[in-house]
Amino acid sequence: MEFDTSFTVPLPPADAWKVLMDIERIAPCMPGAELTQVVDPTTYKGKIAVKLGPVALSFAGQVKFEDINDAAQTARVKASGTDSKGRGGANATADFHLEAAPEGSKVLIHTNLMLSGAVAQYGRGAGMIQDMASMMVGQFAGNLKAMLAADQAANAASAQPIATGEAAPQPIRTAPPQAKPISGFSLFFRALRNAILRALGRKA
Repeated sequence: MEFDTSFTVPLPPADAWKVLMDIERIAPCMPGAELTQVVDPTTYKGKIAVKLGPVALSFAGQVKFEDINDAAQTARVKASGTDSKGRGGANATADFHLEAAPEGSKVLIHTNLMLSGAVAQYGRGAGMIQDMASMMVGQFAGNLKAMLAADQAANAASAQPIATGEAAPQPIRTAPPQAKPISGFSLFFRALRNAILRALGRKA
C-alpha cells in the first residue's frame, strides 16, 4: 500500500536538512522508537513499538538511507522489521524531500509499505495504516519542535559576549523527549472518525 504524509520543521530547509540527517539524535522523537545500533553512517538497527487495541506489536529491524542528495534535500529510506513474537513483518520504502514553507520547511514523505503474516490482519485497510502513520509523524514533528525550542532556549540563556580572539562556544543540544508508543485506542477512534468522514464524502 502507498500513502503520503508530511510535517513541518521550524527551520529553513538547509538547517532542517542537517537536523533530519542526525539520525542518532532525532530517533527518540519517533513514538515508540529505540535506536539500538549504528551499523554505518547510513544504516541503523532499532526497535519500534505500536499498540493496536489489546495487541502490542514490537518490531526489530534495520533502516538504510539510500540516494541521499544533500543539494536537492531528498533521500530514500528502506526499512524492514519483524515482530518480536513472530506474528509477521513489515517492509517499507519511503522517499522524502524538503520544501520551503512559511513555518520554515515542509517535509513530504511518500511511503510504500508491505505487511506480512498476522500483522497484515491487525492493520487491515489502507485507511487505518495511513491514520496510524499520520499520528506517528504528527507526534514525531511535535517532539522535534519541542527539542529545537529547548535548544534555542538553552543557547539563549547561556549566551555571553565573546572577547576578541576567543573561539565561539559550541551550541547546546538538549536531549530529545522520549516518545511513547501510539495508543491503539486513540488510533481506533481517529480511524473511525475518518471512515465516517470518507463515507459522508462519497455520499455527498
